[in-house]
Amino acid sequence: MLPWKRTRPVSRLEGFSDAVFAFSATLLVVSLEVPQTFPELVADLQGFGAFGVSFLALVLIWSVHNAFFRRYGLDDGLTVVLNTALLFVVLFYVYPLKFMAEMQAALVMGTGGAQFGLQSAADLQLLFVLYSAGFVAIFACVTLLYGHAYRRREGLGLSAHEQHEAATLARHYGLFVLVGLLSILLAVLGWGLTVGAPGFIYALLGPLCGFHGWRSGQRAPERDAVPEAKAERPLIA
Repeated sequence: MLPWKRTRPVSRLEGFSDAVFAFSATLLVVSLEVPQTFPELVADLQGFGAFGVSFLALVLIWSVHNAFFRRYGLDDGLTVVLNTALLFVVLFYVYPLKFMAEMQAALVMGTGGAQFGLQSAADLQLLFVLYSAGFVAIFACVTLLYGHAYRRREGLGLSAHEQHEAATLARHYGLFVLVGLLSILLAVLGWGLTVGAPGFIYALLGPLCGFHGWRSGQRAPERDAVPEAKAERPLIA
């Protein structure tokens, strides 16, 4: 649950970010042209499942981004730089994300993956590296954003509980970065490549984040009551 309810208007930084996420979603579409024949329609619909998975992943990234800006009214230079870097990576990340989703869908449906042009183990290594590099870059930006909010805690007027939450979330998304780096390491070394170990390693996020959340919850201070007068935070430049 977010620690405060935003009543201020959406900032220009948030509006620009939402526009970039919306554009990224259009890049996931199977085809921007309306099919002219029934076979073309069927061909487009075959990619609907992969589109749905990749679109959901993009929405989850947007929700993480949105939650940060709902929590903190930061609009300073470092926030702009980190947010810009995050948006830039998202625009790049949609391509390996869509490619990976379509390839996995083809394998699940039993249609094979020959049409994706992976000629060797080196190609598969590079695919995992590209996918995980984008994942790492996105959540490294999120980690740094929460770390920046924690450093600006006095200016933001964060309560003890909110300070703990900011530090916890910085570590939480740092775990995402760690697992992504492990995936890159497995791909580069070629360990378990044929069975998809660089992809399955992401399953570690569940137990790691669960344990971290449990430990952080035990150490969390009591939640302070937020007066109505403090429910709205101004932008902090």
